[in-house]
Amino acid sequence: MATSIFLAGHRGMVGSAILRQLSKDPNVALLLASHSELDLTDTAAVNVFMKFHKPDQVYLAAAKVGGIHANNTYPAEFITNNLMIQSNVIHAAYSAGVRKLLFLGSSCIYPQLARQPISEDSLLTGSLEPTNEPYAIAKISGIKMCESYNRQYGCDFRSVMPTNLYGPGDNYHPDDSHVIPGLIRRFHYAKENKLDSVDVWGTGKALREFLHVKDMARACISVMNIEKKIFNKSIPSRCSHINIGSNSEISILDLANLISKVVGYQGEVKFNSNKPDGMMRKLLDSSLINSLGWNPEIGLEEGLYSTYEDFKKLN
Repeated sequence: MATSIFLAGHRGMVGSAILRQLSKDPNVALLLASHSELDLTDTAAVNVFMKFHKPDQVYLAAAKVGGIHANNTYPAEFITNNLMIQSNVIHAAYSAGVRKLLFLGSSCIYPQLARQPISEDSLLTGSLEPTNEPYAIAKISGIKMCESYNRQYGCDFRSVMPTNLYGPGDNYHPDDSHVIPGLIRRFHYAKENKLDSVDVWGTGKALREFLHVKDMARACISVMNIEKKIFNKSIPSRCSHINIGSNSEISILDLANLISKVVGYQGEVKFNSNKPDGMMRKLLDSSLINSLGWNPEIGLEEGLYSTYEDFKKLN
């Protein structure tokens, strides 16, 4: 009998990547609902949906996401919408008897001055980076909800914390996108319009880790499929989330130059130091997920070329 899986957020970048991977499995029966069919911030609607369908598993990939500008501009929406989505889905999953749930968080949950590379036990050991604090607090709450339902009700709810993701299905909005899609759009526009230079936010000195969304999808399914005994033996009950990263980092300066090369832009790259860098370094310690059998497969340059091809199809 096929495993019934509700994939919340299947139209987002991560959700659509998980969808592509799960669709390859003939033993999976996927349950999908668009926002117009199910508003995840509507508590009653989520409860009715979950109790009617009673899926075996839930992947919670739905969230309100954005870059520095979006987080700074809409902090109330970022904390409220994300708290509502995850609270509704996690509680409804428990009420409907869902056997397994996977919650997707973000590496921004960690303190601004966390020791690098950042291990899972760095959570709640210091102050958060101010520009995305509301979003981070919502994601920390999701982790602790999963841990609490496991402790009180014996659920099997797991959490994964990805590093910065990129790839097909990304958001290329000029104001609300993350760094890679934002730079791809900016360099493409500059190339098409023969601009002499492109401005990049910050000093270029900040270091970032990036992971292709296909590798993230593989990691999610890998974590979900770990036997419960092995998972519980490997993961502390009060620090139950797992980092998912590429184990490599690049400066924003080098990233901008690499994307300029991938796009084929010939002009000058300028850095605007009046704009924020965000955290100066954020590298995850992914040794736990590596020890459990998962490793990334797609290198950054290879992933950027395929991502740019995806972007061009949208324009």
